[in-house]
Amino acid sequence: MKNKINILQASERISNFVRKTYFYYSSSFSRNINSKVWFKSENLQYTGSFKVRGAFNKLLKLSISDREKGILAASTGNHGAAIAYAAKILNISCTIFVPENADSSKLNNIKKYGANIEIYGDDCILAEKKARELSFKDNKIYISPYNDLDIIEGQGTIGVEIMNQIDKPLDSIIISVGGGGLISGVASFLKSIWPKIHIIGCSPKNSAVMLQSIKGRKILDLKSKQTISDGTAGGVENNSITFPLCKQYIDESIYVSEEEIKAGLIQYMETEHQMIEGAAGTAIAALLKKRSLLKNKRVGVILCGANINTQTLGKLLGNIIT
Repeated sequence: MKNKINILQASERISNFVRKTYFYYSSSFSRNINSKVWFKSENLQYTGSFKVRGAFNKLLKLSISDREKGILAASTGNHGAAIAYAAKILNISCTIFVPENADSSKLNNIKKYGANIEIYGDDCILAEKKARELSFKDNKIYISPYNDLDIIEGQGTIGVEIMNQIDKPLDSIIISVGGGGLISGVASFLKSIWPKIHIIGCSPKNSAVMLQSIKGRKILDLKSKQTISDGTAGGVENNSITFPLCKQYIDESIYVSEEEIKAGLIQYMETEHQMIEGAAGTAIAALLKKRSLLKNKRVGVILCGANINTQTLGKLLGNIIT
């Protein structure tokens, strides 16, 4: 399988630039849902997100001339920080386009890695459109957060690590879904080694464009409501290569409410004593929601990141304390 070979090669390529994160057994959650649960701790990855895997795989594959020209991206969150970090390590000039209403804490997270910030428009879509226009005009590489095979293969290296960190195949794995880059990469690899693994994709009810598109059999232009799972929020680019991959590999879709995500975040931080963001809480919410059907199963859950807004965190901690 070509995808498997490419992801194995990507794993070798980025091995000196990313953390091999823990895949640890949780006694607490295993007791809670009467199964065996492992968490993949990408919340402990550099920049606090799995995104650096795809970023490094993409940048390391660029030609010398493309590196010298510099790169462009558009993001207010984890993708922007990952591209900025990888570009800094590899000494590549990097410009990130962000909308006027971008959260200041997220901008500071991108700036601290030395990226140039360009503010444009009042929406991420407009910032992305501007970045793409300049990439054509200046003949620079534009890097999508998910609509890029190199990015997908980089994210798939999580699957390689999981394979080497557990003694027997998993029955199921739960992965949060936004644009679909993470689940496309991980699922394509794990299905190639464990054909019977059940791939569960989950999204907040307030923004589940990819999962709804799979149901509708085409990429849908849907409005998203506000969600604590901001890392998975937003639309899916037309003709994205992740759409057919998600259709092929996702066996089950789960939608979770904001209250379910918050409950998942609180339960995880209370019992596991680690910071996670809303998108990781979405996967935990799906785990808890599916508990009766996962009984006595071997279940993996990917904790995709740790970058949670301090105001959001404060509200969650207030709920824990009260």
